[in-house]
Amino acid sequence: MTEVGARETNAVTDAAAVVAPGDAGARAAPPRRARAGAGRGGRARGFATWIWGLAGILTIALLWEGYKLVGPANGVEVGDLRIMPRTTDLAMPHVWDMLGRLFEPVTRADDALPLWAAVALAALTTLGIAAAGWLVGVVVGIGLALVMQRWRIAEWGLLPWIVLSQTVPLIAFAPIVKSWGSRIEIGAFEWQDWMSVALIASYLAFFPIAIGALKGLQSPDRIHTELMETYAAGYWQTLVKLRFPAAVPYLLPALRLGAANAVIGAVVAEVSTGLQGGIGRILIQFAGQASGDPAKAWGPIFGAIVLGLVAAGSVALLGVILSNYRRNEEHA
Repeated sequence: MTEVGARETNAVTDAAAVVAPGDAGARAAPPRRARAGAGRGGRARGFATWIWGLAGILTIALLWEGYKLVGPANGVEVGDLRIMPRTTDLAMPHVWDMLGRLFEPVTRADDALPLWAAVALAALTTLGIAAAGWLVGVVVGIGLALVMQRWRIAEWGLLPWIVLSQTVPLIAFAPIVKSWGSRIEIGAFEWQDWMSVALIASYLAFFPIAIGALKGLQSPDRIHTELMETYAAGYWQTLVKLRFPAAVPYLLPALRLGAANAVIGAVVAEVSTGLQGGIGRILIQFAGQASGDPAKAWGPIFGAIVLGLVAAGSVALLGVILSNYRRNEEHA
């Protein structure tokens, strides 16, 4: 019986190798010359991505300065409605003024940090909170996807509520979460304010992860699942050897989107709950000083943009580890 069991296990592994990832099939290893060409092509695509990204930033800067040069001081108005912003230095500082302000002290105090350093410290605080929320969102999102994939009735019952959950306005929801959290005390454990922010971040992060994971877990063709059944593979063997590898091309874009959503949720929650130390708080603080120092208010805005790019880009490390399963990656 032991020998028979071993043969069945090997057969299941061989079957999974045939059908995972996705419908890629069992393919012989490509020739070394072809693999080298693919590597060069991947590097070229990566370089082109950076070039197009920099070109996009330069285009935005040129459009900003072009409109500031030719646009009316009071903006473009249609009747009583202003459809384009004012072009005064107070409303639209020059790009070089905003960049130069980053290297000046935040205040006139002798020990004041440069603006970029203050923004970076605040961004790191928000990044840590957003990362905690993203991890919670990953656990909740994948857990819900597993339940919905396993039982169709669960998908019918849960999926509409998952979609509906994203219609709740965070600005109104965040103070409620903070109020509820402040009442939680379990022994020596006491709810901290940053946990409310992390919970809001996870609330935004879990949605794309749940949808992407569900689509990926349901992506194997019927012929592949039936092949696993012919080798007496159980639910967990099929899940680990077939469904999870097939879900990777769908899950990675969802994880990147979830990371960006976690940053948005953290920033909005910091503003709504008044949490100190994060980039959301200095956004409000510096915006209140814009009348006397308009370029300063753009520092945390640039920081929030970079923060979102860093959060989404960090997930790309998972893509490097799981590169063998990304042949047919779906972009969210």
